[in-house]
Amino acid sequence: MRLLVLGGSDFAGRAVVEAAAGRGWDVTVLNRGRRAVAAPGVRSLVGDRTAPDGLAALAADSGEWDAVVDTWSAGPRPVRDAARLLRGRAGRYVYVSTCSVYAWAPPAGYTEAAPLVEGADPDADGSDYARDKLGAELAVTGAFGAGDSVLVRSGLILGPYENIGRLPWWLGRIARGGPVLAPGPRELPLQYVDVRDLAAWILGSVERELSGPYNLMSPQGHATMGELLDACAAVTGSGAELRWTDPETVLGAGIEPWTQLPVWTPPGSAEHDALHAADVSRAVAAGLRCRPAAETVADTWRWLCDTGGVAPQRPDRPPVGLDPEVEAKVLGLGRL
Repeated sequence: MRLLVLGGSDFAGRAVVEAAAGRGWDVTVLNRGRRAVAAPGVRSLVGDRTAPDGLAALAADSGEWDAVVDTWSAGPRPVRDAARLLRGRAGRYVYVSTCSVYAWAPPAGYTEAAPLVEGADPDADGSDYARDKLGAELAVTGAFGAGDSVLVRSGLILGPYENIGRLPWWLGRIARGGPVLAPGPRELPLQYVDVRDLAAWILGSVERELSGPYNLMSPQGHATMGELLDACAAVTGSGAELRWTDPETVLGAGIEPWTQLPVWTPPGSAEHDALHAADVSRAVAAGLRCRPAAETVADTWRWLCDTGGVAPQRPDRPPVGLDPEVEAKVLGLGRL
């Protein structure tokens, strides 16, 4: 298989490149060339998609591909330009989108047929995350048609190379030891996808010649909050004490779910239904397989240690995590 990856040096793009190279695929990447692609035998083209001539190297290249994978997450215009340029040169366009394209807040069990946000424009330079992502979806299907487009509506993505900071923050906090504010309940079901399982599914979608939108996360309850944090405690060996704290106490302290306490959203909330309760039966039927949470945590910890304990941070995303003083205060308020 011949694969073109637009990006390829960060998180999801890097995982796709490494997985494809591991399968012996012929892989080309187009990115800014700021970091070396960590896979042997990959051909690199340099271009900044935010610049007027950012696709010049791709336009001048004579390559043709079975598929292109695009992880762009800013304004949709660069996706539109790439899709138009590659129409006729790539057999399939796989766009890594997001479940945020659904009109807020989708109910628990929502499928790919759920209503979408309004006002998305494939020609826009940028508006907000949800409309930008949906605008990019429209750009892809506008150029390649619904039959040759794969819209990967991912949710929470965890694993090695994470540059958002969610699992790295939990690992770093638990590695410091001592009492840790663990937002309850322990049995709170989580839904996410390991970035390597995401990459494997994407390559499988190319091989199977899939098309259309797919909610791409683990089945509901693949792991729980307790299983995730227990795995963090086990792999770091810190002896940290997880103090399970009821949601009312956490919210009453003014702590923001998802950002100040990454991954966690209160049970029964609109946020939990939207982020941890999607129907993923379509993706599972199309080959999605998800590794155990303990493996994702252990491999992320190993990678984090190799980086010196500091994960890369995307400049367009705010830092996550809880202030130690706030944590200490809440730990004195109540426990489950």
